[in-house]
Amino acid sequence: MNFKKCLRCGCFFASEDSVCPSCQTKDEIDKNSIRNYLANNDTPQNAESLAFQSGVSIKNINRFMETKEFSPLKNSFK
Repeated sequence: MNFKKCLRCGCFFASEDSVCPSCQTKDEIDKNSIRNYLANNDTPQNAESLAFQSGVSIKNINRFMETKEFSPLKNSFK
């Protein structure tokens, strides 16, 4: 197992995940915020609007859009 740099906080850790164990919980909270926002509102026009409305940083939204779950958002943004 190699050391990796956490994509969220920048610390080094040993795991196969992209974020360190302490940031995994924060990622889940952010993902739930995005899911809740999208379930209760129209899809925003761009990632910046989603970040502002959901309270999740644009950096994390862009990172989440690279995952299978949130990749359809890329196509819905104008």
